[in-house]
Amino acid sequence: MSELLRLEAIGHSYLGRSVLERIDLSVHAGEIVALVGPSGCGKSTLAHIAAGLVDPLEGRLRRSYLRHGMVFQEPRLMPWATAGENIAYPLRLAGIGRRERATRIAAVAARVALEPEDLRKYPVELSGGMRQRTAIARAFAARPDFLFFDEPFTALDVALKRRMQDLVIAQAAGTGVAGLFITHDLHEAARIAHRVAVMDTHGRGILGARVVPGQPGQRREGALFGFVRAAERDDPLFAHLHDVDERQIA
Repeated sequence: MSELLRLEAIGHSYLGRSVLERIDLSVHAGEIVALVGPSGCGKSTLAHIAAGLVDPLEGRLRRSYLRHGMVFQEPRLMPWATAGENIAYPLRLAGIGRRERATRIAAVAARVALEPEDLRKYPVELSGGMRQRTAIARAFAARPDFLFFDEPFTALDVALKRRMQDLVIAQAAGTGVAGLFITHDLHEAARIAHRVAVMDTHGRGILGARVVPGQPGQRREGALFGFVRAAERDDPLFAHLHDVDERQIA
């Protein structure tokens, strides 16, 4: 498979303090890679660098995809725009005509279980889950071939989190999109990703990666539980996953 994203020796600092060092990571076509690590290790900073929101101070970055979308921990919807207008925003930027925009908005809204009347509502009128579904629809509307997820479901309750995970799995499988999914939750990583990469506690490189058996969306819960339990109990790669370094900037 061809590489769509390649990070080579990425380094970054804030106020003279190093938060990322020698980060090497790649994502291939059709592959979802989950990046896990303890809170404060720099996962979100790396995602923002990979997506072009932050320039790295060191290293090289190569993107071979055509366009990308991004889903953040917070939905980040424009409060003055309706749900439909928020979904339409990247389409307008891409120069998509009004008729085609309407067709795409209706299709992607249906896939994330938003009703036509929901599209006429403003973010303040939507539940937390509906706002996040709107953000996911916005990310998929422009038909990207790569998606970045920056801990998008951390603030959701367990049941809603699972629904959103299933939505991402179905959308990725249906479109063949590749992506980088940032999370501190190993079970979430194992459900969504083809491969799980682990960042060093202090952002000093990628310690290694493990392939999750089976395909996202086709794995039994028992198998996922077994993978996670074995990883946390027996695999030294995951030994420091639940450490916290509050001095670091995520």
